[in-house]
Amino acid sequence: MNEHASILRTGRKFDQVLKGAREVFLADGFEGASVDEIARVAGVSKATLYNYFPDKRLLFMEVARSECARQANAPMDLAAASCPPREVLRAAAGHILSASLSDFGMRMVRICVAEADRFPDLGRQFYESGPMLSRSKIRDYLHSATAKGELVIEDFDLAADQFAELCRADLVPRVLFKIDPDVSDEDRRRVIDGAVETFLARYAASPS
Repeated sequence: MNEHASILRTGRKFDQVLKGAREVFLADGFEGASVDEIARVAGVSKATLYNYFPDKRLLFMEVARSECARQANAPMDLAAASCPPREVLRAAAGHILSASLSDFGMRMVRICVAEADRFPDLGRQFYESGPMLSRSKIRDYLHSATAKGELVIEDFDLAADQFAELCRADLVPRVLFKIDPDVSDEDRRRVIDGAVETFLARYAASPS
């Protein structure tokens, strides 16, 4: 059975446990977060916490899953969009960049990298619970736009990955490594505009 499907997600204390765990994990990392502290911050007993999550790794992944799902379900219903590709891609680029630069996103990446040797599945599960969902939505939109004759794409997986990387440009590494943690609106616009125009220069259909 899928371990995430087996988690008890009902009961009045569930959201309480999740909120407390999110706060502690982001403050202390996976290894530094203690079950005692999570229970204290959540305002529940350890017995209640273990009733929902029998081990800390499952709790960590549920925090990641719920937050990534929230971000992935922001305005990203791209396949149903009727706007021109430039407008759709600009909206998608803003979503990708905001999610990538969010405090949660940055902290999760650092935690997954720090715990990669001991818990190699953490990074994979984090990717599958969030970034992969956004990638799938972009790929589906590219399929739709190509079918309409708006774009010319053969390898949709590659094109979706290329677009996501263009949206991050140098901003994400700069923030991730704390080289320049303050990203201005002008920086965001510059990267978004560059990502969209570069992508369209490669994949836009030629005017008939």
